[in-house]
Amino acid sequence: MFAISLGDDGAELRPLEPWQAEEFLTHMDRGREFVGQHIGLPDIVTDLDSARAYLTSYAEKAANDTGRLYGIWSEGTLVGGVLFRTFDVANGTAEAGCWLEPSAAGKGLITRACRVIIDWAIEERGIHRVEWHASTKNEPSIAVARRLGMTQEGVVRENYLYRGHRSDTAIWAVLAPEWRAAKTS
Repeated sequence: MFAISLGDDGAELRPLEPWQAEEFLTHMDRGREFVGQHIGLPDIVTDLDSARAYLTSYAEKAANDTGRLYGIWSEGTLVGGVLFRTFDVANGTAEAGCWLEPSAAGKGLITRACRVIIDWAIEERGIHRVEWHASTKNEPSIAVARRLGMTQEGVVRENYLYRGHRSDTAIWAVLAPEWRAAKTS
């Protein structure tokens, strides 16, 4: 298995696979309330079977080249993850996303990990457009989109029903030429 360093603090980006279901569940239990403020992942991953099923679904997406899932480890502990929720090479589009437990927040881990996967998608796989969908109330996620050089393209109103409430989703994106230009400047 590979590990990519995310900087001098010892954080690493690695594939997150079905055999790591127990570690993934333990991580989700630590961050359940925090992660669940804006996304439904903690409501999906509730026990070992559901953790394994979630990781298996992304292993299948990776095998079919339609998605990817990576964990972020800090000092040997799984603290978050980044993913391509969708990955469409034929059309050159992907949607990136993330989650993080509270102990790891504010350290730039998500931004650094997303730079790695977006750069890979654009430079190695020929993806032209990477999207980022975030609740308009999720200020940390929106801040990541900004740091990644994405442009907000619009807001889809009340499209996401979560825990009985509707929220708006901001759509952000970066195009391959914009990504490359930002890397060189």
